[in-house]
Amino acid sequence: MRTRVKICGFTQVEDALCAANLGVDAIGLVFYPPSPRNVSIEQAAIISRALPAFVNVVALFVDAEPALIREVLNKVRVDCLQFHGDEAAEDCRIYDKAYIKAIRMRPDTDVGALQQQYHDAAGLLLDAYHPGVQGGSGSGFDWDLIPKTRSVPIILAGGLTPENAGDAIKAVKPYALDVSSGVEAGKGIKDAAKMAAFIRKTNQVTLEL
Repeated sequence: MRTRVKICGFTQVEDALCAANLGVDAIGLVFYPPSPRNVSIEQAAIISRALPAFVNVVALFVDAEPALIREVLNKVRVDCLQFHGDEAAEDCRIYDKAYIKAIRMRPDTDVGALQQQYHDAAGLLLDAYHPGVQGGSGSGFDWDLIPKTRSVPIILAGGLTPENAGDAIKAVKPYALDVSSGVEAGKGIKDAAKMAAFIRKTNQVTLEL
């Protein structure tokens, strides 16, 4: 099975188009004001409209008010919602839209129980735990915490780079990789060469497995 690639935290149209041309499967748009990668609804609408067919748009929220999420859905082309806070499963289901639940991994995190709790999720995104940071920290976590038995697609995030993407695929065999800071020139500004290298390595290793 081909490992998919989502690149998160776009703030510029040209970066998103570059990623699309390189073959990315999905781009992430962050609607979380404390993040340096936060975008306004207007920015997001412009970026999403510019994308060609077959590139999914994922809207990321952190404990957001339902009114904000519904406004984004009304004004931006969104294919999937990503919840990066403490949202309960029932809070993720009310929008009639595919959703991903992000889990900040700690040594005692029970991924098996979370797969049951979010059984209808389009994926569980496993990211590093970092106090006060809701993703995008560039930190990794112990991949041995991820169970081999999976009932929900596993999306691996946290500290991924073009250099370790291959090792991540071989060790975890995830449905997809999610990268942000590992392919940036600066926060929210993507590096075309790094994006190309990340996607190339992912495709190469997938074919070897």
